[in-house]
Amino acid sequence: MIEVTHITKRFLDREVLKDITFRVDRGEIVGFLGPNGAGKTTTLRILTGYLPATSGRATVAGHDVFEDSLAVRRSIGYLPENVPMYPEMRVNEFLRFRSNLKGVPKSERAKGIDRAMEQVQIGDVRTRIIGQLSKGYRQRVGLADALLGKPQILILDEPTVGLDPNQIRQTRQLIRDLGKDHTILLSTHILPEVEAVATRVVIVHHGRLVGEGRPDELKAGARSSLLLNVEARGSRELVDRSLGGLPGFSSTKVTSEPAADVLGLAVTFEGIESGVAREGVFAAAVKDGWVLRGLEAKTVSLEDVFADLTTEEKEAPTGEEAPPTAPPGRKAAPSGEEANPTAPRSTAVSGGESTSPQRTSEPSADEGGARGGGEAPPASKEEGK
Repeated sequence: MIEVTHITKRFLDREVLKDITFRVDRGEIVGFLGPNGAGKTTTLRILTGYLPATSGRATVAGHDVFEDSLAVRRSIGYLPENVPMYPEMRVNEFLRFRSNLKGVPKSERAKGIDRAMEQVQIGDVRTRIIGQLSKGYRQRVGLADALLGKPQILILDEPTVGLDPNQIRQTRQLIRDLGKDHTILLSTHILPEVEAVATRVVIVHHGRLVGEGRPDELKAGARSSLLLNVEARGSRELVDRSLGGLPGFSSTKVTSEPAADVLGLAVTFEGIESGVAREGVFAAAVKDGWVLRGLEAKTVSLEDVFADLTTEEKEAPTGEEAPPTAPPGRKAAPSGEEANPTAPRSTAVSGGESTSPQRTSEPSADEGGARGGGEAPPASKEEGK
């Protein structure tokens, strides 16, 4: 459904995407991960037609995003990080307005709006004013907007940002439910969110692809060593000497300050099974006379994988985090993706990740129909009529 092949993107003299290649197959929920400034939003904007790539090729639902951009936009529902909407409009009024912009046939609009509101469970607030809704409900209204026109693909950029824990749980379940009928590309840096909903993960760092695969595959290949968390009562010297004689022992690291002769250790073993190592620790405690108060094998989490892949490089960032240099006597352009996204396409824009683009002029219904669910409405309600 989505194929990205050797995509590179430059802003002025900065290369923020560097030969990115990945794919999203039909029916998948793919987590698109990376630290802030890694290139996630820039990639999404290329896929949704907001930005052109410098080089490479991308297709969405079989359409080339550069040569057939309108067909691409009709195939996707886009939820940007900050959903642009009219706070003075009622929910059903806003969704009717958006259906009209997207070119949904008039005979299908009412049914499509009802279906979208049912999918995201906002039927009880359909007549409420958007500005009076909670952040969680406004996010759901944005999702309903993305679902208008029955897109095959949903592209969600940080869908749970700013939500409370209950709203986050509800949104994750909603994404799982939507995944039954849609292909979803989910961009976030919240790892538990991806672990909870994604069938596959793509990780980018400094504009490069650094990891790809199912969460269990990434975790299985992340660490060859075994890590045991040990809580012991006894002197550090005694415990270290006792553990140091075990088969496969590699190293120990204090994880908590000793208190009343009780200390916490992270003990690393190489080339030995977890069960054998744990039995060895227990036997060493009995043999050498120190008290084993706790013993736990540390499992590798997606967070561990993410940290391993995105903290190995110690050099100064060269991607979206690095501010551009300015000629003498001139101020540097805005860094990151905070540059104004409404700048003309012919003007080089600095940065990558930013808030959603805002319109500065009135869109036509035809133009709105060509765009995904995430474009900004015009500056006022009257202008949109």
